[in-house]
Amino acid sequence: MLDLKLTDACIRTVDDARPHARTLGVLGDVVVGLDEAVAHLPARTVLDCGGATVVPGFGDAHNHMAWFGQSLDQLDLTAARTTEDVYGAVARKAAGLPSDGWVVGSGYDDTVMGAHPHREALDRAGGGRPVWLTHRSGHMCTVSSDVLRRCGVLDGTAAEPAGGVVVRRPDGDPTGLLQERAQSLVTALVMPYPVEELAGAIGRASAVYAAEGLTHVTEAGIGAGLIGRSPAEAAAYQLARERGTLRTRVELMTAADNLHPLGAHTDDGITAGIDLGLRTGFGDAWLRLGPMKIWLDGSLVGRTAALTEAACGHPHAGGVYQDEPEDMRRLIVEAHRSGWRVAAHAIGDEAVDLALDAFEEAQRDAPRPGVRHRVEHSAVVRPDQLKRYASLGVVPVPQAHFLHAIGDTMADALGPARVDWLYRHGTFLRHGLRVPGSSDRPVAPGAPLLGMQSMVERLSRDGRVLGADDRVTAEQALRAYTLDAAWAGHDEQRRGSLSPGKLADFVLLADDPVRTESSRIGAIDVLATFVAGRCVHGADVLEQRTTPAGTVPVTGGQAPQQARSTR
Repeated sequence: MLDLKLTDACIRTVDDARPHARTLGVLGDVVVGLDEAVAHLPARTVLDCGGATVVPGFGDAHNHMAWFGQSLDQLDLTAARTTEDVYGAVARKAAGLPSDGWVVGSGYDDTVMGAHPHREALDRAGGGRPVWLTHRSGHMCTVSSDVLRRCGVLDGTAAEPAGGVVVRRPDGDPTGLLQERAQSLVTALVMPYPVEELAGAIGRASAVYAAEGLTHVTEAGIGAGLIGRSPAEAAAYQLARERGTLRTRVELMTAADNLHPLGAHTDDGITAGIDLGLRTGFGDAWLRLGPMKIWLDGSLVGRTAALTEAACGHPHAGGVYQDEPEDMRRLIVEAHRSGWRVAAHAIGDEAVDLALDAFEEAQRDAPRPGVRHRVEHSAVVRPDQLKRYASLGVVPVPQAHFLHAIGDTMADALGPARVDWLYRHGTFLRHGLRVPGSSDRPVAPGAPLLGMQSMVERLSRDGRVLGADDRVTAEQALRAYTLDAAWAGHDEQRRGSLSPGKLADFVLLADDPVRTESSRIGAIDVLATFVAGRCVHGADVLEQRTTPAGTVPVTGGQAPQQARSTR
């Protein structure tokens, strides 16, 4: 007897051997058959899909889950259109806080507002309270005078961190803007966050993800670095899993800042790692270690990306490297030699050169065919770099929805001669590369269907088409967020398509994203999401569609709901 059988479904399997089906059978946590293989079998629960579209569970190959979860409880500044909007929001938040309470917000965009908030205006809005506002890119923040005082910036006792910038006026007075690793001056005041708080944030994020059809995500940097929340961050994911609030499979990238000499035997070739020699692949299908993450440069929005030619309207080309390029190159080689997959953050084409050079050296030094090292973002890629990606087997991990969310700003930074180098999905495919879907949430909205729409349309918020030749088909976009996202994580043998023997992770959609008009893909309703054959979102919908053969199993802290007959 099957545990679950889906009937009357429009199933897109994303399996070239059998692209379509109408019936799907689940036993335990895996798909065991399609159509004629399972149609005659009884099942504890039968779900009549009523013609709804069923696709493999969506994956996000690059997101920041804990950061996003925490942002849900912070002052949301994504809608601010002027600095006055920010000051007003800060004042309203401050009014409900004690005199020493922190006003913490995120998501503001200076390119929309025309300027960053200024510390003296934040002092007035916050009533003297410490104010800390993170830019939507995560690569900079603006703080009040009280925070600068606590950091030691105002009295000059704090040194400017390498790889960071304390922005100052011509007279040397700090504006309150801290770029790249200068943000560590602030995070040192508030981090590490408690594991309990982080586990709650992860649970909140996971509930949102399940509602959007996400069944697997890659957390792009834990433990340290620009995004890390705590040295014990992995424990927070484990705690969320134990409590049943983790509804999403998670691969954890370890920030390169965590790596250190291990003192292993010389025959092992392990020159850098984390304690006990744990590395990429440790864990299980729900929670495991992924690549080692190293940030090379900054952001295009903040004009800190390492470009070979200066950003338009910017006085220098070099951008901001997070560390000395030679040290970062050596770290990539050491991590490769020690058995890690490596994910190198590279926005600008100069940073891409650094990443590709390091990967080439690493493979020459210690060949590991098929390792699938990655360049996170791969935002600005020159034509001559494309063949190097292909020859080295490097995986580009671009974020297509950036084109809508912040594409106008990026296009202005690059100018017309380079705008077609942005997030080159179609070009990557034509060079034989596989491109996973990802969002970089919360930098941009992370719903996979929105990302798919941007892959197909490549429209900026102002309606500009950015790189028409890099548009892809809706079917290619679906593959990016399913099978190719799994492939990027070396996990295509157990997820990413609805094939017998693979994990029963799937999504019920109100419409078929491959056949829907491209402008409506992002608005398709997610009816239900299943992970390991269990419903993690949409139990109320399923209650209307299941037979009385059993119950609809629900995870994520919810009690199973009794199935109700639709006959």
